[in-house]
Amino acid sequence: MYKMEINNCKNCNCQTNGNFCSNCGHLVKLKKIDRDYVFHEIKDTLFADKGFVYTTRRMVISPGDSVRDYITEDRSRYVKPVTYLFITSLIYTLTIHFFKIDYLAQFDTSGAPALDNINRWMVENQGYAGIILGLYMAFWVKLLFRKAGYNLYEIFILMCYITGVSTLLVSVASILLSLMHVDFLLPTAYLSMIYEIWAIGQFFDKKKAKSYIKAFLAFIVGIFVIGFIAMVGAIIEVLIRQ
Repeated sequence: MYKMEINNCKNCNCQTNGNFCSNCGHLVKLKKIDRDYVFHEIKDTLFADKGFVYTTRRMVISPGDSVRDYITEDRSRYVKPVTYLFITSLIYTLTIHFFKIDYLAQFDTSGAPALDNINRWMVENQGYAGIILGLYMAFWVKLLFRKAGYNLYEIFILMCYITGVSTLLVSVASILLSLMHVDFLLPTAYLSMIYEIWAIGQFFDKKKAKSYIKAFLAFIVGIFVIGFIAMVGAIIEVLIRQ
């Protein structure tokens, strides 16, 4: 008589006789990692109906609907927001190093070494900078859309995704700058701003003009405040050095 094999779940240690644990749903026997497994993972991550390409396409076409879908319905098809931001930051870093783009040359902060160090750190650590700025901008968006029912962390998820797309835009602009010798930095900055305002407005209510006006105000106030803080810091540094 056939005797069913009993195994202990590696996740919760409960006994189970199937492929999945009846207690926690964890896979009892993991598939052996081989060439087929690695190729399958790469395909799923990049080219299937989920993963990085799918996430990017959705965030470009319909960012607001996609982030709402991630928050409330289906998270299996999207790259996780912080992971997505780090992947796009890695693409950005590899792009500027491969094409030898010096974005620091765009900023004249010779009179304020501390500000120069901040700019350098942000350029060299795009992923961490994106998280910090994402949280910062999420605060202003939350303030303007406080009656919408989303908490700060849900808005932070939105900011991670749209910041990731903006980072990809800068990467594309870097490639065009290197190949065509035309400075696309300023047009890309404007395009990124328009995209982020559109994405934020679509997330809350894409049918109402008020959503896009609030998104614009959140964006402008956020930039103004951080610019004002940086200016005050630079002035204080110059005064101290004198």
